[in-house]
Amino acid sequence: MHRSIDDNPSTTSSTMRLARLTAGAVTLALLAGCAAPGVSRSPATSDSASPSGPSESADEDFTALESAFDARLGVFAVDTGSGAVVEWRADERFAYASTFKALAAAALVDEVGISGLSERITFGADDLVTYSPVTEQFVGEGMTLMEVADAAVRYSDNTAGNILLDTLGGPAGFDAQLAAVGDDVTNSSRTETSLNEGVPGDDRDTSTPRALATTLREYTLGDTLNVEEEALVTGWLIGTTTGDALIRANLPADWVVGDKSGAGGHGTRNDIGIIFPPNSEPIVIAVLSTRGDRDAEYDDALIADAAAVAVSALGF
Repeated sequence: MHRSIDDNPSTTSSTMRLARLTAGAVTLALLAGCAAPGVSRSPATSDSASPSGPSESADEDFTALESAFDARLGVFAVDTGSGAVVEWRADERFAYASTFKALAAAALVDEVGISGLSERITFGADDLVTYSPVTEQFVGEGMTLMEVADAAVRYSDNTAGNILLDTLGGPAGFDAQLAAVGDDVTNSSRTETSLNEGVPGDDRDTSTPRALATTLREYTLGDTLNVEEEALVTGWLIGTTTGDALIRANLPADWVVGDKSGAGGHGTRNDIGIIFPPNSEPIVIAVLSTRGDRDAEYDDALIADAAAVAVSALGF
């Protein structure tokens, strides 16, 4: 892959063709920045709420969901207004699959700033991996990092995810970025698409519900990014095209939700996100799941139902 600075990306043909992608994300980002004027910008590590209360009231529901879907489920949700949390297997490891793309995009924004996203990356056909609906259109022509991040988060484009990792210095560089914001739990070891294997007991490319939600909270509501950078990342999440059947599925239609999904082997199905209930502080949530067999299918309804249980347990 070749990297260069695009001094005037708005005049290039690739930007013209991707305008509806990036413009949509930026518009949503600006809306997100204005939609929740009372959102607190507290560090993710500031939450010290006891896991008792809401979590205990949801335990029976989570147990029932695991039984009904024959899956292991992990949930961590925090009401950033009250500090109340709901957790279920919150410190157990799960393959994170494509949820990493949201954190990698945020880490990239942290590293290069919005102005640095004008850097252009060119790539060849040999760089493409399975499921790359956006990047496959720009082989040889390249994309700016803004366009790459948009494709990775909103369309879960796997080649775009690999470009993010490469720009951050590979999995090790991504790990270092996460450690810098306090996440020493998430373990990035491989690239797309091997990171999706999800083999039970293999700690590579895994995290926990608590770690993913906490890191997402830091990147969207904490002190790591400035207001404009947070708005951009949040806008990408709100504009995702892959999450309609997941966290947001069973929530009220007037709630704004931004999320990043993931799927992999052994029935891995995940979603991490930020929820904006009207007139309330945001909820940050991670719902992860896996099944025993390598070729097991997943069911989106498990994620949607678990998210609804968590939100209800928080009192919404």
